[in-house]
Amino acid sequence: MKVLHLSSEKGWRGGEQQIAYLIKELTKLGLENYVAVRKGSSFETFCIKNHIPIFSLPFVNSLDIRTALAIKKVSQQNGISIIHMHNPNSHSVGVLSAFLGNKVPLILSRRVDFVPKKSWFTKWKYNHPSIKRILCVSDKINTIMRAYLNNPDKSVTVHSGVDLDKFNNDKFNNATNNKLRSEFNISSDFWIIGNSSALEAHKDYYTFIRTIGVLVSKKLPIHSFIIGTGSQEASLKAYVAELALEQHITFTGFRNDIVDILPSLDIFLMTSSEEGLGTSVLDAFLSKAVVVATRAGGIPEMVVHEQSGLLAAVGDSEALASEVERVIKSPQLKDQLILGALNKVKDFSKEATAANTLTIYTEVLSEQQL
Repeated sequence: MKVLHLSSEKGWRGGEQQIAYLIKELTKLGLENYVAVRKGSSFETFCIKNHIPIFSLPFVNSLDIRTALAIKKVSQQNGISIIHMHNPNSHSVGVLSAFLGNKVPLILSRRVDFVPKKSWFTKWKYNHPSIKRILCVSDKINTIMRAYLNNPDKSVTVHSGVDLDKFNNDKFNNATNNKLRSEFNISSDFWIIGNSSALEAHKDYYTFIRTIGVLVSKKLPIHSFIIGTGSQEASLKAYVAELALEQHITFTGFRNDIVDILPSLDIFLMTSSEEGLGTSVLDAFLSKAVVVATRAGGIPEMVVHEQSGLLAAVGDSEALASEVERVIKSPQLKDQLILGALNKVKDFSKEATAANTLTIYTEVLSEQQL
């Protein structure tokens, strides 16, 4: 089986990490993987470094006929069995390639939990007959897509996965070896709270900041970290200053050592207003940080309240702060949640994601032969 993955994004975020995991595991399962990447992108660099066959294409926009024709040509010349579209632009271009005569069946990954637009073009590209399955990364997204599609049965859930061996926590058993605590000179008496998501609107860092404000007003021994960058960075820093929380919230900027610093967190505070699944939660599970999160999107499929973490309503900083306070004041609850999270994360391995994806590929190809 030969699979052509379409990756049109310029940068590298969670979706690109999922494609990387999937290609690695599918290769282990005996598939030949090729990638049509955006020229000059982070994923192009990744593929070159890892010796993954690529076709560098413009992916200028959703109506890029040149790229669509190139995908058709690549498919024909390489005997591609399945085209897997991984993001919105590649979705549009992949369907356009089918419209222009490409006969290879299409698979689409859907990672966001909002309802697609009702425009004729959006409806057309989601309901195009060449799309044989839409792989939703959470049950929440699957429910949304089934209500949107002309043929709901095309939508299925295939949860995203993580590398269960990603974190080695041995060196973090001693507080003096805690990287964030050492680097930023945080007292061992303080609890470290943080989030490593992109600084974008749907992550709702404003609620994160307000939650920290509530905890500070209660005089709890905490320091928090916002790890990463994004379009809202300047406005979030201004909001922190407005609330006079500069001494309690540190912006680290972009870090390429997440594996080293995530285990520094005692509590991973996820305040998203929308979230397809949120695999950073799974990384937090593995790093033994207690997760306190909102009930946005697919988060409750990972964070089972009082079993693998604690949940509160979207935007409710008071409730989130109360859940954080519960963890701080109860070592027994902390240990219970860490153990529950380590058990829960086993359901979200990258190997399981690849195996479930391969099952879908096989079903589609079998249907094509009927």
